[in-house]
Amino acid sequence: MSEIVRVENLEKTYVTSSEKLTVLKSLNLSVEEGSKTVIIGESGSGKSTLLNIIGGIDTASAGKVRCGRWDVTSLDEDAQAEYRAHFLGLIFQFHYLLKDFTALENVYLPAYMAGVPKKEAVERARKLLDDVDLTARADHLPSQLSGGERQRAAVARALINNPSLVLADEPTGNLDPANAELIGSLLFSMADKYNKTLILVTHDRHLAAKGSACYAIQNGQLVRTVPDGIDI
Repeated sequence: MSEIVRVENLEKTYVTSSEKLTVLKSLNLSVEEGSKTVIIGESGSGKSTLLNIIGGIDTASAGKVRCGRWDVTSLDEDAQAEYRAHFLGLIFQFHYLLKDFTALENVYLPAYMAGVPKKEAVERARKLLDDVDLTARADHLPSQLSGGERQRAAVARALINNPSLVLADEPTGNLDPANAELIGSLLFSMADKYNKTLILVTHDRHLAAKGSACYAIQNGQLVRTVPDGIDI
């Protein structure tokens, strides 16, 4: 397998009027194409910060991030938008579905906005909604869906543009245990089905155990670890 993500000597420091806080220190990470990498750690350890930097949502204080052909740490605004639209699929703890649009519309809109003809975008979206068992709910608004259904729609939306890399930040964090188990399993099965590289941040060590590699952030750096089934 070839390397799809390389993070080298990454640092992130937040400076306020009263303090200077470094959350990531000379952090290194290599992710192979098609792998399922899980990152765990205490709240505030820098897990989401790392994911946001890889996703081009946050900027690094120092170091380099390369994902596929993209030098993420040096992208301008237009290139960042192209990177996120065509290379990445993003899933967050909150679903961020547009409240006035149906599940189907929420899923196909990113493809349509990226230039895919509407008919093709809708066909892709219907296939993905079928994959996540939401065909019967395709014409429902987010307010008419359960929390688990909204997050299933978010998983489908993340895959609509056929991304090479999927980043998931605490995707089960707002769900009850039953739905958390369902969404966690769905995320890994969809990544397998469509041969996507997955980087997942989670507090849930049961979910972390599904990954092909698991790291903990300790003192700003990644340490290879084995999940023990105990939530942090």
